[in-house]
Amino acid sequence: MLYAGMDIHKESTHAVVKTKQGEVIKEDEIKTKEKKIKQFFEDVEEEFEVAMEATGNYEFFYETLEELANKVHLANPYKTRLIAEEKVKTDKVDANALADLLRGNLLPTSYVPCKEIRDLRKLVRRRVKLGKQRAEIKNQIKSELRRQNIDYSNKALFKDDGLQFLKNLSNPIIDSCLAIYETIDGELDNTEKELKKEGGKYDEVQLLNTIPGVGLYSGTMIFEEIADIERFPSEDKLFSYAGLVPTVHQSGEANYHGRLSKECNKYLQWILVQCVQQHIRYCPESKISSFYRKLKKKKPNNVAKTAAARKLLQAIYWMLKNDDEFRVKG
Repeated sequence: MLYAGMDIHKESTHAVVKTKQGEVIKEDEIKTKEKKIKQFFEDVEEEFEVAMEATGNYEFFYETLEELANKVHLANPYKTRLIAEEKVKTDKVDANALADLLRGNLLPTSYVPCKEIRDLRKLVRRRVKLGKQRAEIKNQIKSELRRQNIDYSNKALFKDDGLQFLKNLSNPIIDSCLAIYETIDGELDNTEKELKKEGGKYDEVQLLNTIPGVGLYSGTMIFEEIADIERFPSEDKLFSYAGLVPTVHQSGEANYHGRLSKECNKYLQWILVQCVQQHIRYCPESKISSFYRKLKKKKPNNVAKTAAARKLLQAIYWMLKNDDEFRVKG
């Protein structure tokens, strides 16, 4: 078995292939193009594994390498740097470090779900982005109304009557925002239809929909961000992944609990907090809601809400583990 490391950048990529003993078989600086990557590996006759760092555009290269290598490893960039930080940092050094960590079985990796889940994840995250863009346009319209001292307190601005009210103002800034709003709203509608079709295929999503406050959109997001529940050996590991546990600093006998960890899945953290608010509202008799109300008497609302989100995630963990529906009193 041979071991390859690739330091991928926008224009160029440094690639190296090594034996188990560390002998360099092949090394080159190539253009970051699918054709060039395939050409680099086409004359590697032995079976090989390859390591690359997780980047914003990793999926294209990951899927390209999947066709060539026996196994593709996605390196966790933060942990990799802790292990293999060099005083002299170049693309060549980084590629060799990845290959060396891989052949030594020391490479810290990031989880990569199957292509179906990756596609579902892209769909859900597109829905998130569109929702944020629509909210931003709404805020711009409201800001312009306030600037013009136009009272809209008794109007549902973004329903049919409210939209007609906005159009009748003949305000060029609002008209421009409305044109963008309608485009985004149409894209959102199409995305939600696709999401309903794709998310509804999974039994796990239907299972999560038995939780009051968790709908198709939120249930699909929770599912695709967790992907495979079996990769979490305990609920604490899942809590940490979702960023719902405080950081801990220990010195001697003293323990200091800080803010929530920033090294987490922000999408999962966000949707769980949104869901638990809906759950508390629509299912006040559940243990999660009771826990929230009790804690809120002693702690700030945000602290109580985060703790309740962790309780919700605990329920989700065991539901997915045991293929069991949510029980309000259970």
